[in-house]
Amino acid sequence: MVTGANGHLGNNLVRALLEQGHTVRAGVRNTNNRAPFAGLDCELVYAELQDQASLLKALEGVEVLFQVAAVFKHWARNPALEIIEPNVQGTRCVLEAAAQAGVKRVVYVSSVAAVGHDGTALDEECWNNEAQNAYYLSKILSEQTAWKTAEALGLWMVSVLPSAMVGPNAERLTDTMGFLQSVQQRKLPLDPGFHFNFVDVRDVADGLILAAEKGRPGQRYILANEHSSSLADLLDVLASDYRRPPSAPRWLLMAVAWFQERRAQWTGMPAQLLLSQVRLFRGVRQEYSILKAKTELGFNPRPPEAALRSAFAYLQRRTVRSSHL
Repeated sequence: MVTGANGHLGNNLVRALLEQGHTVRAGVRNTNNRAPFAGLDCELVYAELQDQASLLKALEGVEVLFQVAAVFKHWARNPALEIIEPNVQGTRCVLEAAAQAGVKRVVYVSSVAAVGHDGTALDEECWNNEAQNAYYLSKILSEQTAWKTAEALGLWMVSVLPSAMVGPNAERLTDTMGFLQSVQQRKLPLDPGFHFNFVDVRDVADGLILAAEKGRPGQRYILANEHSSSLADLLDVLASDYRRPPSAPRWLLMAVAWFQERRAQWTGMPAQLLLSQVRLFRGVRQEYSILKAKTELGFNPRPPEAALRSAFAYLQRRTVRSSHL
């Protein structure tokens, strides 16, 4: 079973499992929205992470659980209530249901947010101590909760930690894919100096399956790429004639982020840039060691340039389709 099966990673995982001949149960909160599953031979079930009854019913007879579902946003008016609590409580609830339902293996999807980044190639032994970015904090606390719960209940579990995922089958664009779309549509007036570690979502989906098959219980596996990418790298992939926007000084980014956060509190419209993001990402490369995933699982992601090229092509097709509707 895949939770969050209508999300970017979840939907690609469902497709990958079906391609390998597995019987798949797709857990979603809205079973009326079947668009992401058109043409897919999977069972659609209602699964709300904080609804124990729905989880127990959805997990009946399930041998392997891929816990993918999570709140993925960086800003909220009440981050504790809207981001941190749902991710932490949802993690505990779904693992308790998995143990009660007799699930044999759990692949828990965390994030490199729980590892952190400092410009060096961090590995699975590293834990982030970030407390100001609500999403990062939620992923740290959620994975810690997952390990404590799994140990207490005797669950077979591995965790996988993807970096910034890009690629096809995104019914609703994630923040990462939205950023790529802004770059593609030339809506980025300044270069913020951010460096992201991009990985193809299909490679991450394959990595999850490998983790279920070959992973060692109690282990973490980083599913990222060999190196991070700057805006200049994105523009090189996108078009040779794309003029690189001027670099934004740190003080300007901080001022814009401060204004964005204040406006978001007034209007309820999500801030596009946060003070914590400037502090975390400006001038600091997201580099990770993926040696463990490569040697133990056989994880072999396509290079970031290929992943980005494919993602930009998908966004272009998506734009063309929407223009004809």
